[in-house]
Amino acid sequence: MKSKENSLKKLTPIQYAVTQKNATEPPFQNEYWNCFEEGIYVDRISGKPLFSSKDKFDAGCGWPSFTKPIDEEEIEEKVDTSYNMVRTEVRSKTADSHLGHVFTDGPLPTKLRYCINSAALRFIPKKDLEKEGYGEFVHHFEEDKGELK
Repeated sequence: MKSKENSLKKLTPIQYAVTQKNATEPPFQNEYWNCFEEGIYVDRISGKPLFSSKDKFDAGCGWPSFTKPIDEEEIEEKVDTSYNMVRTEVRSKTADSHLGHVFTDGPLPTKLRYCINSAALRFIPKKDLEKEGYGEFVHHFEEDKGELK
């Protein structure tokens, strides 16, 4: 894991506000809301893999949306009652960073929509997975008889 202290020093103001102060970045004005290139999204603080482009979909909400995490063990869910609402907050387990929220209005089969702030993520394109140290994920994007592995 990357040093949390060093990672925090490199954050932009919005990245810090989102990950450390539970802020939400503006919809449709964030880095990954309309990015559909193949690759994985990792925790901006710890570098742990969180989501795959294979599970990303356009929810029309203005934030990156996913049907499931890469590794459910790296995601923590907490009840969030801020702003007079009851929602399920999503946090990264290793870095304890605020990521966003999960809702039950997503597509089948999970019906889940992980609505995640771009500021909490770093995207690693498929072509850079090996170079960036995420080579074990290359096989997720390889085709075998017309089906993704």
